[in-house]
Amino acid sequence: MNEATRDHGPQPLAALLERHELSPTDLVRASSEQLTHKMVARASKGRHLTGNTMGKVLRALNAATQSTYDLPDLFNYKP
Repeated sequence: MNEATRDHGPQPLAALLERHELSPTDLVRASSEQLTHKMVARASKGRHLTGNTMGKVLRALNAATQSTYDLPDLFNYKP
């Protein structure tokens, strides 16, 4: 995979974090899994993530917001 396909640009996740007034730290704290600040930062900026990491971010956001978002709500690409 070349460098151009690994950067997907700003993701909808960034807007959702802003809308819910959440920081990356809030997601890390809400996660019951091993989610790091770096994973959340990479997710927001659009760096290519594995499906496993995308799932961790999704579950943390749902826990932090008490919502039921799906992966297409957070990311505009597939793992």
